[in-house]
Amino acid sequence: MWFWWFMFVCDLLIPLILMIAGRMMWKHCPKKINDIYGYRTRRSKRNMETWKFAHDYCGRLWWKLGSILLIISAVVHFPFVHSDEDTIGILGTILCVIQLATLFGTVFMTERALKKEFAYDFFGRNDIG
Repeated sequence: MWFWWFMFVCDLLIPLILMIAGRMMWKHCPKKINDIYGYRTRRSKRNMETWKFAHDYCGRLWWKLGSILLIISAVVHFPFVHSDEDTIGILGTILCVIQLATLFGTVFMTERALKKEFAYDFFGRNDIG
């Protein structure tokens, strides 16, 4: 039973971190564009407008997906309370992989939203105006 609790807590860490980090990005965007912390991609660091948009978009996305993953992860664990350690370990690994895939998927979603919102050509010039 202790292993079930251990895996339960571990599998809730990623969604909780997504929710906390998402809220921080969404509500408290770094004041300056930097290479140390925040949503740092080439497209998001073009100017302050793209920087703020990327943090707002990705932060909201992390908040929503973290909430959904938290509920799903908790609900999926309960039917396996009295299962053997191998089953619980496999379940925990599968949940962790799904959570990390979701986390990495948000980068592609945010980049697509940035590309759609701010149309730049190959040389970094704004195509729109």
